[in-house]
Amino acid sequence: MISASSLVEATQEASVEAVKEARRQTEICNACRYCEGYCSVFPAAFSARTYSDADITQLANLCHNCRGCFYACQYTAPHEFDLNLPQALAKVRSASWAQFVFPGAFASLFQRSGVAIGVLSVLGFAAIFAIAQLMGQVGQVGQVGEAGGAGFYAVMSHSLMVAIFAPAFLVPLVVIMGGLWMYWCHVGGKWISISDLTGALGSAARMKNLGGGHGEGCNFESEDKYSNQRRMMHQLTMYGFLLCFASTSSATILHYVFDNPAPYAWWTLPKLFGVTGGVMMSVGAFSLAWFKTRGDKALGDEAVWGGEMAFVLLLGWVGLSGLLLYWMGQTPVMATLLALHLGAVLTLFLLMPYSKMVHGFFRLAALVRDEQRKRLGA
Repeated sequence: MISASSLVEATQEASVEAVKEARRQTEICNACRYCEGYCSVFPAAFSARTYSDADITQLANLCHNCRGCFYACQYTAPHEFDLNLPQALAKVRSASWAQFVFPGAFASLFQRSGVAIGVLSVLGFAAIFAIAQLMGQVGQVGQVGEAGGAGFYAVMSHSLMVAIFAPAFLVPLVVIMGGLWMYWCHVGGKWISISDLTGALGSAARMKNLGGGHGEGCNFESEDKYSNQRRMMHQLTMYGFLLCFASTSSATILHYVFDNPAPYAWWTLPKLFGVTGGVMMSVGAFSLAWFKTRGDKALGDEAVWGGEMAFVLLLGWVGLSGLLLYWMGQTPVMATLLALHLGAVLTLFLLMPYSKMVHGFFRLAALVRDEQRKRLGA
């Protein structure tokens, strides 16, 4: 069995080698400059002549792995330069998440065994929720039961859900914020201006860097096929997740500010946001999983492929199980669906710092830092 210390040591060694190889390839790209207009990575890389470890880490987190540069490159294998910049940056990127997020050993473990960890976590938490129901939280669907509420709250009380999910969301968020602060210091981030933030948010909102620099999309699936489909599925997933978060937030306001607890009618904000977001997130996440099976594994970090796939499937299941719960909430299977849905949501929250979920935070930080580079020239 691999110990945590040996896993951390192996990850650090791999990180050093990954940064070294990415630096070699970036220096060759800087001499060539054929891909200058492809995405934010290349203007950032071409603004310097030499690269520190921090520079390479910043470039890696700017990269969206669209792979257009690889298919356009004349120096890929069998050329002696053997360039594969998407893979080189992907290895640095995944290593950086483990480097800055505590504990790094668990991040490395999830990246390598994400599917098994994800499935066992969802089923394990679902079993715990099911046991909680059997130990006194069970009531009649649609009626006030022992849990003290109607609908879902007849099965599991609102206070119990808050007691579990509030810390499960906030504690991982604090861990991520700590990792972002270390990243920001590492890459030499400065005081953030409004223009830095708006520029980065604009790029993230449009998924600009998945447009290939020319707007035709990227080559993620094959060399000769430009497509914006992956870009659109990323947008569906991101905006779907934000709508689901807005659904929960609006329900919280209705509950605590207006003393209006769930369940809610279909035309209320929690339902409109939740159903729309659930559909978008499910379609987007499962489509991204399908694209991932069609892409060349050798153009990414193959060691973390399973962890990345686990994260995408988990997102898709959170959205789908939420929709099933909405449609079948007045049937006998509601309690089982609720346990599975809550198990998936709890898993998603707890694994946020260690799954690819964290890439959104780091990528936004990298985009903000790049806006600073353009504004300050440093």
